[in-house]
Amino acid sequence: MKIKHLFIMAGAGILAGIISAIVYSEAHPIQPPVAVSYNPYDNGVYATGIVESYQVNGSNVNIYPEVSGKVTRIFLKDGDVVNKDTPILAIDDSVQRGIVDKDEAQVKSAQASLINSKDQLNKIRKSYKLNHQSVSLNDLDNAINAVKIAEENVKVAQGQYQSDKALLDKYVVKSSIDGTVLHIEAAVGAYVSPQGSYDTYTQGMLPTVQMGVVTPYMQVRAYVDEILTPYLPTSSKLEATMFIRGLDNKSIPLEFSYLQPFTIPNIELSDQRNERVDVRVLPIIFKFKKPDDINIFAGQLVDVFIKGKA
Repeated sequence: MKIKHLFIMAGAGILAGIISAIVYSEAHPIQPPVAVSYNPYDNGVYATGIVESYQVNGSNVNIYPEVSGKVTRIFLKDGDVVNKDTPILAIDDSVQRGIVDKDEAQVKSAQASLINSKDQLNKIRKSYKLNHQSVSLNDLDNAINAVKIAEENVKVAQGQYQSDKALLDKYVVKSSIDGTVLHIEAAVGAYVSPQGSYDTYTQGMLPTVQMGVVTPYMQVRAYVDEILTPYLPTSSKLEATMFIRGLDNKSIPLEFSYLQPFTIPNIELSDQRNERVDVRVLPIIFKFKKPDDINIFAGQLVDVFIKGKA
């Protein structure tokens, strides 16, 4: 029986090996790539780009609160098109509102003291006019000085009130431009400060609100590796083409805007604060008209080919 079992097991192993060899030797067709983008230039220089709202300078508009506190209300949502000074969110202002109410009461108290001092001065002057002996010059001078002091107290109280009231207005974060709300980082109940808002995923402080300019144009910030910068032409007008990732060789012509003549660490695309290898890139900004048949959003990564030296 033992020998018979050994022959059965050996036969099963041989059969399993034959089946495995047949299965794994079967040729599977190679899947084509999802999308392919070809260099449109014979000497094209490759760069990685990020899409931004069109700006004369800088990238997107970052809005930071000027005060700290808990968000109590959000008036807008991502994607809303708004005008300048439109309220975006409100921060808890209960403490500051109490200070303003106190300042307002002090202004009223100072104004009442001023009225009382003026009444006393008028009475003393009338008495002095009727009879110089009825009022001493010292009392008259004191009454005059009391009015001056009361007037200054009113100015101080009003100044403090206006200052604290202006600070109270900062508890409503407003749009600084006519544009589109790209992203609101904060949520109701979250803490915000002049340093921004804490992001759970990046574990860092990000702008509380990011906005873009309303325009038919968008811009792409292309980052050329420092190794490839010698192959760029010296012409002030660079010719470039952008390709959308995920679309098969779909190109969009770019119009040169300007070049930042200063290489920077390659950290902006990865949102990393430190790089193990100090790879530096040259930012070049192009603009383009957003096509109607393609969805393109700010923050999207694209491939850019720049026509190099002949």
